[in-house]
Amino acid sequence: MADSLAIAILAAGKGTRMRSSLPKVLHRLSGLTLVENVLASTAGMNPTRKLAIVGYEAAQVKDALAHVEGIEFVEQTEQLGTGHAVQQVIPALEGFEGNLLVLNGDVPLLKPETIESMLKTHTDNGNAATILTAQMDDPTGYGRVFCDENLIVQEIIEHRDCTEAQRKNNRTNAGIYCFNWSALMTILPHLKSDNDQNEYYLTDVIKDLSPVMAMDTSPAEVAGINNRKQLSEAEAVMQRRIKDALMLSGVTLINAESITIDSTVTVEPDVIIEPQTNLRGNSVIKAGCRIGPGALVENSTIGENTLLVHSMVTDSAIAAGGRIGPFAHIRGQAQVAENCRIGNFVEIKKSTIGANSNMAHLSYLGDAELGAQVNVGAGTITANYDGKYKHKTVLGDRVKTGANTTLVAPITIGEDVTIAAGSTLTKDVAPDCLALTRSPQKTIPGWKPRYIREDSQP
Repeated sequence: MADSLAIAILAAGKGTRMRSSLPKVLHRLSGLTLVENVLASTAGMNPTRKLAIVGYEAAQVKDALAHVEGIEFVEQTEQLGTGHAVQQVIPALEGFEGNLLVLNGDVPLLKPETIESMLKTHTDNGNAATILTAQMDDPTGYGRVFCDENLIVQEIIEHRDCTEAQRKNNRTNAGIYCFNWSALMTILPHLKSDNDQNEYYLTDVIKDLSPVMAMDTSPAEVAGINNRKQLSEAEAVMQRRIKDALMLSGVTLINAESITIDSTVTVEPDVIIEPQTNLRGNSVIKAGCRIGPGALVENSTIGENTLLVHSMVTDSAIAAGGRIGPFAHIRGQAQVAENCRIGNFVEIKKSTIGANSNMAHLSYLGDAELGAQVNVGAGTITANYDGKYKHKTVLGDRVKTGANTTLVAPITIGEDVTIAAGSTLTKDVAPDCLALTRSPQKTIPGWKPRYIREDSQP
């Protein structure tokens, strides 16, 4: 089909200037790898084919993208330039008819609407190729694109080959292309590496295609990531985009510069996010919540109208009406039901907490199942680990544990049980009981420490 679209993402490079063993395209930006950000910018285009051209640490890149539906991998075993990279897709696209969009896996800030506009420009004008360009204040080091008044590309000249007059042209090549595949195939297989680098440059096909049109976009969108400084600068751009969109959707950010929010996070209207808060991964913050200050939420759901202060929630879910913190730690697929109070210095791991339950301070629950309206006294812990296995603790509805209670798992405490302060329980307790384990209290009148008795002797 003439309107079919294939997307090829160049993701084969090592990224030497990142000074990392991790492939450059797998460094993270606002919750996604660089190459995932590139893929995200194409999500609304419904391409016929999606190809990632991989090379350095190809297995890592493939693993990182294995979740992407319909992704195909093409290997570039030697990195011999952009033209050589695109040559690798020729066998995979045998018989393909349509357009090929070529994106760079280390250019993660390109907006979907920019790509859509580029494709529209390409198809509306019947171009053999369309290239994305940016007019930069300082284009030093970038290839210059020379166009006529209709933005028809006449030539592309590398910076080092430009005359002084040509260097005054600030329109640069962004390295993003859309090709008519059939037109490209008349030239691509015949590229040569007659240059100082002995590489095959994709720009070399432009002079033999017609018409070729340029489309300008902002320099910020086409900024490539080559080192950690540029990664940090891109993070600042992405964070501004994310937070601007949230504020315009009805979310309040107090001291927005101190807050970080991944692009994968969903925040509903009427949420207030306080300073020094970090929202990461596939988290969902429901309407009416107040998050922070000093909170971390990662891959978790926070229910409506929950207050979460100076606390950490990872891989867990808090239902509506919760009051969490300060200094609570909820992790490991914990599930906290409606209207629970999880207070100071409380840790919950891989446990379910029933509705309207209360853990106000200084407690640990691991591998536990609590019913509704349970009150956990200060200093209560589940001794859930025997050194080899984790064991379960079950507390029925309306159980009350006294301060400094230890529950040695596996153990089941029935409904409406009260546990006396200072108890260590090792056996199940039937419903409607008082449970306690205490040694008899001894009182010795007139007792003084030995050193006081010895000092008082004449």
